[in-house]
Formats: sequence, C-alpha cells, structure tokens
Amino acid sequence: MSAKDIFHNIVRTALEKDGWIITKDPLFLKLTQQFKINIDLGAEKLLAAETETRKIAVEIKSFVGLSAVSEFHTAIGQFLNYRVALEQLEPERKLYLAVPTDIYQDFFSDSFVQAVLERYQIDVMVFHVQKQEITLWKD
Repeated sequence: MSAKDIFHNIVRTALEKDGWIITKDPLFLKLTQQFKINIDLGAEKLLAAETETRKIAVEIKSFVGLSAVSEFHTAIGQFLNYRVALEQLEPERKLYLAVPTDIYQDFFSDSFVQAVLERYQIDVMVFHVQKQEITLWKD
C-alpha cells in the first residue's frame, strides 16, 4: 500500500467540515491482476432538497518536492489513470485533485497549468492547510 500524503488527514477533516461523509480511506479499486490502485479518499454527501447522494473520489497532492513541474506531471498522469479506473468500476464518482491553497495560487495560476487542467477537464479541490477547510471547488 502506498504512503498517505502529508496532508491526508487535513483534507479528510476539511471534507468532513464541509458535510462530506468519508466512506473509503483509501478507495481501493482492482482493475486487473496487475492494476490495483488506491485513491486517497472516497466520500459521499446527500444533496440538499434532493434524495440523491453525490459521490466523489479525492486524490491529494502536497507539491512539497524539489520540482513542482515534475510533481505536476506525475499528478496529471495519475489523475487520468484514476479517472479511467473510476469510469470502469465506480462511474457515479467524480474525481478531484486536492491541492493546498498556496500551491493553487502560486503554481496552478500559471497559464500552461491552467491550459492542461482545461484540456483534460481536471477538477480541483483547493484546501487551506492551517484552517483545514476547503476554499474552492473548481469544476
């Protein structure tokens, strides 16, 4: 099993504060004998004024390594693979890439990063580390 991101518990708390129920920690998906993946969190939320439950999967990235560009390449590849896996096994779940507020403001504001997010329709959840709160859902 892969190690949890350093912000794993912070994002879990932020989701719970926002009314989400964590249903999987991690969300394990077995595609084939060779492909077994763990998405950091699976969560559900009852939609107000509806009898429908919204389901999401959240992959957390801290971007604390030496190269934000390298981490971005890895995160995008992982995200795209995870989205295909969810489409096959849990198509009702929407996948989000969770990143800290400072990374979103400093790195994700770059025009190339924004073009990649738009091209590949990557949904982002931004969280504040100290407040342990979600600051933005970007669909």
